[in-house]
Amino acid sequence: MTGFRSAVYLVCFYLWTVPISIVYLPLLALPRQVMIPFARLWATGVLWLMRVIVGITWTVEGLENLPPKPYILASKHQSAFETFAIPVLIDDPAFVLKQELTWLPFFGWYLSKTGVIAIDRQAGAKALKSMIKGAEQARDEARAIVIFPEGTRTAPGTKGTYHSGIAMLYGALGVPVVPMGVNSGLCWGKRSFTKHAGVITFRLLPPIPPGKDRKSFMALLETTIETASDELVKNAS
Repeated sequence: MTGFRSAVYLVCFYLWTVPISIVYLPLLALPRQVMIPFARLWATGVLWLMRVIVGITWTVEGLENLPPKPYILASKHQSAFETFAIPVLIDDPAFVLKQELTWLPFFGWYLSKTGVIAIDRQAGAKALKSMIKGAEQARDEARAIVIFPEGTRTAPGTKGTYHSGIAMLYGALGVPVVPMGVNSGLCWGKRSFTKHAGVITFRLLPPIPPGKDRKSFMALLETTIETASDELVKNAS
């Protein structure tokens, strides 16, 4: 039954996404801000399909820990669910993501239009400079910058390498960093077709104020995110 529901969800996802991608085409010619509520509508529809068809719901703890924008949201990344839910949780976020995603037909066009910070991971130091420039622009527009410090999805209970990009953003932007733990991988595994019913929890932790040295910041960020994520996985088991 789980596999059947997952298949039905996938079909309905495309039945929702393909027509709306065509309907949204004129928005590409309009100012960026016009796209934001429409992108949020699409993401809300995807989350609705997950809830109704698969039985995946979600909840957020620690909303009081979100400071006024601009700030950096540094989140654990266990599944694609975060990419649908965060634009609903936070209005007009600026995602830091790999440039290749913006090359996808339709989907990539809309990503670019929403003002993502696209990184060419093969460009080395040049890519980091580009990331800082894009993040500074988002900060000046009073947006939240969203980054997954490990750079990729990890399975529940595992930890990847926390990359230097988040430390560079922290040092350059002078804004708080809000760590976020998740347990989404319990319902939707990395590259997994099958999706399992359950409650996904996002836990927003107290913001880390600007001004810490790089080593202290990275240690605190990693410990905070990993501890929260492990607790969420354990409590849901």
